[in-house]
Amino acid sequence: MKAFEFVKLRELPPKPRETAMTEIRGSYYTVVTPTYLNELLEIASDYIDIFKYSGGSMRLHDRRIVKRINRLCHDYGVMVSTGGFTERVLVQGPEAFDKYLEEAVDLEFDIVEISTGYIDLDDEDKVEVVKAVKRAGLKPKPEVSLVKGAGGAHEIWETENISHEHMIRDINLYLSAGAWKIMIESEGITENVKKWRTDIVLDLVKRYGKEKLMFEAAERPVFRWYIYNIGWDVNLFVDHSQVLELTALRTGLWAPEKPWGKVRYRRV
Repeated sequence: MKAFEFVKLRELPPKPRETAMTEIRGSYYTVVTPTYLNELLEIASDYIDIFKYSGGSMRLHDRRIVKRINRLCHDYGVMVSTGGFTERVLVQGPEAFDKYLEEAVDLEFDIVEISTGYIDLDDEDKVEVVKAVKRAGLKPKPEVSLVKGAGGAHEIWETENISHEHMIRDINLYLSAGAWKIMIESEGITENVKKWRTDIVLDLVKRYGKEKLMFEAAERPVFRWYIYNIGWDVNLFVDHSQVLELTALRTGLWAPEKPWGKVRYRRV
């Protein structure tokens, strides 16, 4: 039983859900220890769908710690993602990627995010990577970006006049290959830009709906914009520190776009 349950809120769909999903960032900008994660999940696991090792951070962990974290997530009904690390593996060749998938299974991951921000991969290889992830029994979650090299040291992207047709092409390719979800990278759209490309977001949602897309939104003004403009049930990736604020927005608990209006306390 939740505290103050008499206060009416919008209920999230039960897990496993396909919309209103929240993916959180694990160790990267700040370390997420098993102790901290256990306490976070004890408080907020109802609102967390995926735990992601950002930036390949699991490569810096002992295998024992990775398995401990992954099992802890599973104990609370939270899936675990490798994060966008595939490009770092693929530069070592297909054999390394095969080993990567084997170890992901052994370490009890659920999702493999397929990123190509730092490499060029032709269409046939993109399809084969998705299929290889599925053959391994894992969920393929390709990342699609407006700009090349997203996640690096680029300060400001000039994207006002960049077409997103290549994103649509990649999304169609990945979905036809059997991708589970598509991750939309924020850089060039809402991150490191002078002007947000919300037109791209609106077009992608119109074309594909909310269920198949997840948007990176790990900045407070960004995830607020998504909730206010795309809807409370949009799938979002945020930092682990932001999960309760995001859930407050989803459920209507706090910070509505407009004030609630006049109310009365005096009984009549």
